[in-house]
Amino acid sequence: MKAVMVVGGGNAAFCAALAAREQGAKVTVLERAPEDEAGGNSRFTAGAMRVVYDGVEDLRILMPDLSDEEIARTDFGTYTEAQFFDDMGRVTDYRCDPDLVELLVRRSRPTLRWMRTNGVRFVPMYGRQAFKIDGRFKFWGGLTVEVSGGGPGLVDTLTAAVKKSGINIHYSTRALSLIHNDRGVYGVRVKTGGRTVDLQADAVVLASGGFEANHEWRARYLGPSWDLAKVRGTRFNIGDGIRMAMDIGAAPFGHWSGCHAVGWDRNAPEFGDLTVGDNFQKHSYPLGIMINANGERFVDEGADFRNYTYAKYGSVILRQPGQFAWQIFDNKVVHLLRDEYRIRQVTKVKADSLEALVEKLEAVDAARALATVREYNAAVNTNTPFDPSVKDGRSTNGLAVPKSNWANTIDEPPFEAYAVTCGVTFTFGGLRIDTDAQVLNTDLEPIPGLYAAGELVGGIFYHNYPGGTGLTAGAVFGQIAGTSAATGTRST
Repeated sequence: MKAVMVVGGGNAAFCAALAAREQGAKVTVLERAPEDEAGGNSRFTAGAMRVVYDGVEDLRILMPDLSDEEIARTDFGTYTEAQFFDDMGRVTDYRCDPDLVELLVRRSRPTLRWMRTNGVRFVPMYGRQAFKIDGRFKFWGGLTVEVSGGGPGLVDTLTAAVKKSGINIHYSTRALSLIHNDRGVYGVRVKTGGRTVDLQADAVVLASGGFEANHEWRARYLGPSWDLAKVRGTRFNIGDGIRMAMDIGAAPFGHWSGCHAVGWDRNAPEFGDLTVGDNFQKHSYPLGIMINANGERFVDEGADFRNYTYAKYGSVILRQPGQFAWQIFDNKVVHLLRDEYRIRQVTKVKADSLEALVEKLEAVDAARALATVREYNAAVNTNTPFDPSVKDGRSTNGLAVPKSNWANTIDEPPFEAYAVTCGVTFTFGGLRIDTDAQVLNTDLEPIPGLYAAGELVGGIFYHNYPGGTGLTAGAVFGQIAGTSAATGTRST
């Protein structure tokens, strides 16, 4: 029986562990975090998973308890392989690795079906991805499916499946280095209970996340001011898996100066808070406008569905004076704001006039902000109907920074504004793998016994990210990595 060691304790790691166990391997999971903080970034997500489906019957296979009544009142549309390929190419400026993306797209549907066999329950993502239009819910942006219970539900379900399969999870166990020789990787040196221990294995799967929680690496690779960003998720993702692999000659790959970064509450804590989860995010900006400290708009809030802009707009906010912005809405759209705007831990101001509102925008040039809102209002093309479920073309005219869709005048009180900064989700640079998820060295040869999955894999995302693709990529390559680790042979 082959021994497989998985480094990490989130979605990708657990999918790798379950896949390796299915192949008859003896599997051990090493999780750096204590049990009450375990799960990596997966626990902090909303649980959205981008998946190919050609119609509602495909969705019914993933969600068998989808009722006839839900189907009758919902336009689920389709999300074909061609659409997924187009989205991946378009949002990454066609830099994404074609072989890895082909696996991601073509295996998204069978991988989610496999996850169902391991107890993961999927539901329609009504709350965040559908608007009610003429009495029917309409999904938008290619994202329809989420895990029941969100990220915490996903981690809890996969943890239960792993334990049921007889896989041991070692919490509070930090991987320090890989045990290797000229024939490849044979285990992991770990620190646990104050002791350094060598653990032997026939193969190792690295699935321990990126380096977004490492202030020094962020400044080194992402650039100036990135050490000032907030971290949306776990404090334990400091790049250990990447470092260990590169220490033995693994090839770095992907967009090392890029990351998934969003608008995040300005006064959120340094790292993610499990009691709040992903609700510090503020993703309804396409319904309003964003203003910086100079009182000026700086980005096209309606350039595309938020699924295709939110992961890059965090970096745009970070580049503003003071690394913050204010999102402004009026009463016409407040009812459309996502639930995350209604949490108790929110930086918000409210006023019955624009003049009063801008005075409440901390650290903002109020006079210029008021002029900006008035200029924006005068530029809105009100002849085009507003429809949040499609790119409606309701735009502005003549502004230096246009708004291409969903441009509503901000003129109906009361007015609300929310302060945001940059929140880093995960980094895009990582290790180079082949289509068996085996890590390659700097000569682009496979390193025997070493595999990788999840956020520490490079080459999939550049510049930007289609919403919901991270968990899907983690599951797809986790399953591949676990299967390969358990069945792969090593040359003598």
